[in-house]
Order: sequence, then structure tokens, then C-alpha cells
Amino acid sequence: MDKIQYTSKVVSNEKLCPRFYRLCIDAKPIVKRIQPGQFIHIRVAEGLEPFFRRPFSVYRAQNYIEILYEPIGLGTKILATKKKGDDIDILGPLGNKFSMPPAGTKQVVMIAGGIGVAPFLILSDILKKRKQYELVLLYGGRTGGHVCDMREFKKNGCKVFVATDDGSVGVKGRVPKLFSKINSDPRTTFIYTCGPNPMTAAVQEFVKTHKLRGEAACEEVMACGLGACLGCSIRTRSGYKTVCYDGPVFDLHEVIFEHSG
Repeated sequence: MDKIQYTSKVVSNEKLCPRFYRLCIDAKPIVKRIQPGQFIHIRVAEGLEPFFRRPFSVYRAQNYIEILYEPIGLGTKILATKKKGDDIDILGPLGNKFSMPPAGTKQVVMIAGGIGVAPFLILSDILKKRKQYELVLLYGGRTGGHVCDMREFKKNGCKVFVATDDGSVGVKGRVPKLFSKINSDPRTTFIYTCGPNPMTAAVQEFVKTHKLRGEAACEEVMACGLGACLGCSIRTRSGYKTVCYDGPVFDLHEVIFEHSG
């Protein structure tokens, strides 16, 4: 798929919850070409600092491109200052996409930690149209401030279960506390996951134990976004691969996740 560098306009930039923002971008040349799991690379400022673009999973792609982000570093803090009508330089769509669930799938489980929920709204937009799956979202956040209103997921028919480290929303604990919601029949359940490596490692272990199938969208710091600099390389069972070019979506059994960090 051809990639387009495009100067677009900010439609809106709103705070969804105490920690997360949603940026809506008018990018008509590419919005209909984006597939679930892909990302865009944004130049957040005109000057030299920050020098590199920032990668963002596409949260939704209907009339506009929407991204979900947390202002924690220089780049995302600059992004949070963008106003309606501001120009914004984007490159995309980048990376590969999620596969559709294999034949025989009845339950689709999306497992997300923190900002890792970003690629799953667009995925649920697609899956709901098939009207053949039980859609489940298991979400883990540090605090209640990291939990968005899940109304849009629920509108798509998702059953939403939440865990927070401090117990301020949902179950107290981390995402594995929610694994009981998964039907562990390998013939009928398919898993998608995205989030911090320790969480994804736990998902991978669960999937391996129950012989389930699934895919992971990986998160890494990126510089070029095109597979040239190799800065986002990760370990897989077939050697090192780049998240931006070979991914960000990988077979869940393929990536070697680190449990600590």
C-alpha cells in the first residue's frame, strides 16, 4: 500500500479522561485506506525539537482519522496544544494490519493495557459489521484516570471488563485478573492484544497454555517509521524484526516479550 505524506487540519483535540486525549484529523486522501492495526507518523512541531515524528495507532477511521494519546513526553505534550484548524503533517498509513478471525471463531477477545487500547476501536468497527462474534474487551489501567468512557466500544457490541492497579475502577489488579472472561476453547476463540510488554507476555503465556490463536500489535519507540533505521527492532522466534515495517502486528506466538520492565 502506498504511503502518503499529507498536511492535514485538526478537527478537534479533546480530553477523553484525565490522562488520555483524542485527536481528530481531516485526512481525506488516506482515511478510507487505513486498516485496523495500522498507524500514522505525525510531525508534531515545525522546528527541530522534537526532531523525529511520533507514531500513533489509528483509533478510528471513518470520516476522519482519530488517534488516542497520553501527553507524557515533549512530543505528545506539544500535540495536546493543537487546536481546531491547525495544520498537522502526517505520514501513513504505515505498517501491516490485523488479520480477520479465522473460520469457526465465535468469541473475539481484545486485551489492552493503557494506551494499548488505541487500535481496538477501529477493529471493533469492522468486526461488528460481521454480526457473528461475541466481542469482549479486557482493559487494564493504572488508575481510574487512565480509563476512558468505553461507550463507543459498547455501542459496537463489546462486553467491556476493566481492571485498575489501585482498584478505583473495575477489579483491583492487572489484566490477568480478567482472563476468566475468556472462553479457552481454541477452536472458537481468537485473541488480539496491545499494551506494555509485561502484560502482553502474560497474555502470550495464557494463549500458549490454552493453545489459543491470536495477534499482538507491538509498541516501540520509532524514528523513521519506514524500516530503515532499525531502531524499533524486537526479538522474534525467527530473528529480529522491525515493528514499523514488519509489524506492528505479529502472530502472538512469534514475538519474544520481556516479562520485566
